[in-house]
Amino acid sequence: MTYIDHIKVIEIEKKITNDTSFLGKLYKAKKNDYQIVSVDHNLVDAYIKERWEIFGKPLKTKTRLRKAKSHSKKFEDDVWCQIYDLGYRTLNIDENLHLNFNNNDKKQIDVLAINDDTAIIIECKSSDTLKKAPSFKDEFELLSLRLDGFKKTLQQIYGKNLKIKYIFATRNLRIDMESEDMKRLLSTNSFYYNNNTFKYIDDLIKNYKNVAFYQFLGLIFKNELISKDRIEIPAVKGEMGTKTYYMFSIEPELLLKMGFILHRTKVNESEFPTYQRLLVAKRLPGITKFIDDGGYFPNSIIINFSNKKNKVQFEASSKIGDTNSCFGTLKIPNSFAIAYIIDGQHRVYGYANSKFKNSNTIPVVAFENLDTSDQLKIFMDINENQKAVSPSLRLDLEEDLYWNSDRTDSRLKALRSSIIKELANNQSSPLFEKISVGEDKSLLTFQPFSNALSASNILPKAKGNNFTEEAHKYSLYNISNHDHTAEMTNCKKRIFQLLAKCYDYVEQNYNEIYTEDKSLILSNRGTYPFICIIDSLNRFLTDQNIINQSTDENTRFEKIKPYLESLLEYLKKEITDEEKSKQLAFLGSGVETKWLRFFQSIIHRKHDEYFPVELIKWLETQDEELQNKGRSLGIEIEKRMKSIVLAKMKLLYGDVWDLEINSIKRECQNRAEQEMEKNYKEGLGKKKVDWTEMFNINDYKTIIEKYWNKIPENKTIDFTTFEKDFSINIGDGIGSKPKALKWISFFNSYRNLWAHEGTKEKRLNKEEVNFIEKVHHHFYV
Repeated sequence: MTYIDHIKVIEIEKKITNDTSFLGKLYKAKKNDYQIVSVDHNLVDAYIKERWEIFGKPLKTKTRLRKAKSHSKKFEDDVWCQIYDLGYRTLNIDENLHLNFNNNDKKQIDVLAINDDTAIIIECKSSDTLKKAPSFKDEFELLSLRLDGFKKTLQQIYGKNLKIKYIFATRNLRIDMESEDMKRLLSTNSFYYNNNTFKYIDDLIKNYKNVAFYQFLGLIFKNELISKDRIEIPAVKGEMGTKTYYMFSIEPELLLKMGFILHRTKVNESEFPTYQRLLVAKRLPGITKFIDDGGYFPNSIIINFSNKKNKVQFEASSKIGDTNSCFGTLKIPNSFAIAYIIDGQHRVYGYANSKFKNSNTIPVVAFENLDTSDQLKIFMDINENQKAVSPSLRLDLEEDLYWNSDRTDSRLKALRSSIIKELANNQSSPLFEKISVGEDKSLLTFQPFSNALSASNILPKAKGNNFTEEAHKYSLYNISNHDHTAEMTNCKKRIFQLLAKCYDYVEQNYNEIYTEDKSLILSNRGTYPFICIIDSLNRFLTDQNIINQSTDENTRFEKIKPYLESLLEYLKKEITDEEKSKQLAFLGSGVETKWLRFFQSIIHRKHDEYFPVELIKWLETQDEELQNKGRSLGIEIEKRMKSIVLAKMKLLYGDVWDLEINSIKRECQNRAEQEMEKNYKEGLGKKKVDWTEMFNINDYKTIIEKYWNKIPENKTIDFTTFEKDFSINIGDGIGSKPKALKWISFFNSYRNLWAHEGTKEKRLNKEEVNFIEKVHHHFYV
């Protein structure tokens, strides 16, 4: 008995096609941002009144016109094209498809896609700008009844084994996941498809090519049975600590259907933990070719069976010898996304396009219902030595890895990661969707935020389980609270609110600074100095007893705001093109610190009471007279060291003094040869460089230490020991050789500031020049 009349079936089929040639042309049209029509010349004016525009050269009898698609039409076409890209080749031809849910009633369907096993019904709702969604109460209350009818209609036409999924897709509509609307939708076993889902599927298609289809099915049909017949595989069951695992071999085609990758994206954030990075698309063809050419991977795929509803079953048939392992049959539910692939996704998906995907078998080690932290730990342990986990993903994973750690410093890593993700994911944040988290790419990267919070004191610092002294004074974390989870949550909220208020202040009051290209605030290079300036002002106001740790975030921000305002007013009205160009031209790892000092100097000009120690030292490094003084004194010290060392060695050993330090001589000769080669290659000709010109400070130190108390055999020679000439008290006394020579290490580090081109951004401050002056006084007075 049929569910709907045959004539209604014909009406539905007229709006659906599997003609690949026609679908290809339709795909091209739907990918276009414009609707394009060809009309008789005499109809052009009427179309122009409807905001169509002439497109291309007029034809003999027709004029081509185009009009930008409405946001709703564009969204429907984008979704249709995405489903086409996933591999579906039976689709609706336009938006005029009406699908019966009983013999008399039908509903318009935006996208319908069908293959041998599945049918996807998609309803699309959109907005041209991000806004709160209207209520869908009426639509969702009738959804269960309609879906039952849609299922019967489609199974009548395409077969009773067809699995059907309804997708409610939105663009730029915010729906509270706890709302009654969402509860109604999810109660029908439907799937919600928002901006993040669309982008994620696009990334899957880009990175996995036609293999993305398997991950898509796993996403929308998660834990649903493909068929009631279980997959039966010979397997060995074993115990590893308290963990049960199974070892078996399986055809890649089966694993592709039941496997699922926990990508670190907002789409999968309900799955804890998510940890994988997207595949490197260009690797897949090479892996497939390797397999098809007879190659194989001897190492096992690591998976975790996670479905507690449809559990795996193991029937033991024998015990192997003296071991606790036993052989038997593993019965696996034939279900989508039942097995999380912890390690081996490239190998599994490399088989997807291989001619051997149904005939080869691949080795698998499968755990069952692993604790989430154990699952994540296995992934990290496997990939640690392979360097497969990107620095950005590692920082993102720190929240999951360390939130409940026994070590304080590890928990603070988790807190830092959690704060950044709150800034990125909280819709009330001015940085909402502006920070790349996991595999979700955006304007700003994760690392600068992590670096800034690590350097700041608003987030406490600790070594092992001990907080630093500054943690109590400046941080927004109450170190006296021993309920770590509660305090971390509270601190996360406080720091998020403070940073959000500061960024929001810039966005609302200095939007041109916030949104401009090459922004000094909203950019990867601007992130560190902006967060650190907030921290610097927080420390300053705390030292002034204007605020303290218990100050609420509204008051804290209000006290910081006048100083921020001075910075932003300068950046808006007073900064010269030359100044800005100079800041933007800085390159290298020290750029962020230079911008921070620039920000601090601007605030200092407006508020002379704000003069942090690090700014004082930085301003000293900009004093060319101070730099020249330190450099000239340092050069004289080095000359004096060489003169004294060589003179003493000649008095001690006469003509064979150089043989006494032959190992150092060989090093110096090698340096001299390299210097001569460099001069020659730079066009300076063959210029002799004597080896005695190639001593460095550490060579002098080695000689001084070795011959510390050495005196000549001839007692009549007027001679002072190395100890007497090179012992300098820099505050620790000179009771031992290491203390007496400690000054050389300091001097050598300062010497490098003027001796090497690559370190010009690090310059001498006043304290360092005073040190050099003291050493110079020792040798020349």
